[in-house]
Amino acid sequence: MADKAGWTEEKVRVGEAELQVIKGGTGKPLLVLHCELGNPGWLEWHSALAQKRTLWIPLHPGFGKSPMADWIMDMRDLAIFYSRFIREQRLTPAEVIGFSLGGWLAAEMAVANAQQFSKMILVGAMGVRPPAGEIMDMFTVTARTYLNRNVVDQQGSEFRKLFGGEQTPEQFEAWEDARAESARVAWKPYMFNQGMSHLLENIAGLPTLLLWGKQDAVVPLSSAEVYHKKIAGSKLVTFDQCGHMPEVEKTADFVKEVLSFLG
Repeated sequence: MADKAGWTEEKVRVGEAELQVIKGGTGKPLLVLHCELGNPGWLEWHSALAQKRTLWIPLHPGFGKSPMADWIMDMRDLAIFYSRFIREQRLTPAEVIGFSLGGWLAAEMAVANAQQFSKMILVGAMGVRPPAGEIMDMFTVTARTYLNRNVVDQQGSEFRKLFGGEQTPEQFEAWEDARAESARVAWKPYMFNQGMSHLLENIAGLPTLLLWGKQDAVVPLSSAEVYHKKIAGSKLVTFDQCGHMPEVEKTADFVKEVLSFLG
């Protein structure tokens, strides 16, 4: 895993709510929006990108050390909340990378106001209804089973370091808290916005990179094709023999694409 040296954690007020924010690296800020199971920990890609960018990793309300904000009832509420956060932290226009649920969150923010971002990267983003296949329902299986479906190779070195071995009580509690909050904001309909495929056409002039595993068993590749078609000028890059976590399974290729896009 990545070295934590030089990384800090701090609490940031956003109105009446509070966010736990992890920061580290050097250079321009890069907003990182984590997935539906929370921030996964310190990974190789964090270290690689931190050589060129200062990563801002807020833990969504109700995830990890960020207290729940009971007025945030859906993804639109969460998107507006984060718009306030990046404005008050003077990050706008921000570079943003969102993973899975975090990708949907970034897309919701861009739909409302694309000018708050300078560049956007969506990795296996939820948010649109797949025209072929469906988004995997993580509530029909255990959190561990769901995580295992996120990758093609469960024996891959970094995935095994993160999630191999016996599940700890701390992991179980964190995953269940994350699943509860994900259900609260993204349950009906499950993990997509019915109108998103139409709303995406409102994103104009925002350089957008879409990164997807060809064997993604969580969010079908057909969702990527919708994002690609609807966001004018977007670029879609796919990784073979790769599931829902290209940042873990294809780290070198993932980092190369991200850094090339960010410039």
